[in-house]
Amino acid sequence: AVIHLIAMARRSGVPLTLDDFDDVARRTPVLANIRPTGAYLMEDFYYAGGLRALLAQLADLLHLDRPTVSGRTLREAVEGAQTFQDDVIRPRDKPVAAEGGLAVLRGNLAPRGAVIKPLAAEPALLRHTGPAVVFDGYADLLARIDDPDLVVDENSVLVLRGAGPLGGPSMPEHGMLPIPDRLLKRGVRDMVRISDARMSGTSYGACVLHVTPESYAGGPLALVRDGDLITLDVAERKLELHVSGAELAKRRAAWSPPPARYPRGYGALHAAHITQADEGCDFDFLAANGPTPEPDAR
Repeated sequence: AVIHLIAMARRSGVPLTLDDFDDVARRTPVLANIRPTGAYLMEDFYYAGGLRALLAQLADLLHLDRPTVSGRTLREAVEGAQTFQDDVIRPRDKPVAAEGGLAVLRGNLAPRGAVIKPLAAEPALLRHTGPAVVFDGYADLLARIDDPDLVVDENSVLVLRGAGPLGGPSMPEHGMLPIPDRLLKRGVRDMVRISDARMSGTSYGACVLHVTPESYAGGPLALVRDGDLITLDVAERKLELHVSGAELAKRRAAWSPPPARYPRGYGALHAAHITQADEGCDFDFLAANGPTPEPDAR
C-alpha cells in the first residue's frame, strides 16, 4: 500500500513521503493478530469485529472528523463498534507489538529508502550482517537458487536486482525470494533478502523491498557483488554495504546502463516517465504541482 498511497497523494498534490510512513509506524501499535504477523486468519478478524473494531481501538490516533466514502465521518463510521475476540483484535494495553508494522531503511545501499515488515521477519535477523549472493533478474534467481554448487548458507544475504519499476519492468512481486532447497531441508525458514521488487502483503520473511534507486537506474544495488558484506539493522533503520567509497566508484565507472527494452509504444512511454518506488512508481506527468482545482459547479 505504501507505493499506491504515495502515487495517489502525488496525483492529488498532497505531500507524502516514506518518512511519513516510518513516523506513523513508530507510534502506532500493531493490534491485529493476523497472518503474516500474527496467529489468526482474515476470517477470524472479520468475526472478531473487523475493520470497524480495529479502527475504534485506534481512534485517538485517527482524524475522526474526516468524511468517508459513505458520506459519514470516520467518527460516525466506528461509533459503537465492538470487539468480540480480544486475542484477534488486541486492546491497546496488550498489543501484538508496540510499534513496527513497517520500517523505512536507508544507507549507502538504499540512499532514497527501502522498506521491511519487521513483524513478518525472524526476530534474530532484524540485526544481521552476511555475505551477498547476487541474482541478476528473476530468471537468474530461478535458474540458480537450488543449484548445489551455489555458495550460500543461512547467514547469506540473498540479493535480487533488475526487478524495480524500470528493471522488472513495472516492479513485479518477486521480493519474497525463495530459500535454497538444501537450506529448507536443514530447517532454515527465513533469511535476509534484499531487492528492488515488491511482494504481496500476505508474504512474510526478512525481506527488504523497494530499494531505491533501483539497480536498473544505476542505484547502488547494481554495484553489489557476491561476497560483499551487507548489514541490516532495523532498529537503527540502516541498510549498509560494507564496500569502500573508492571501490564503489571504480565499480560505477565500469558499470553500463542496460540497453532500452522498448524502442516505441507504451513500453517506451513507461520507461521515459515512470518514477521510482519512493515516488509511487507512477507516471511523472500525472503528479500534481499543487491542489487539484474543484470542477465548476455549473
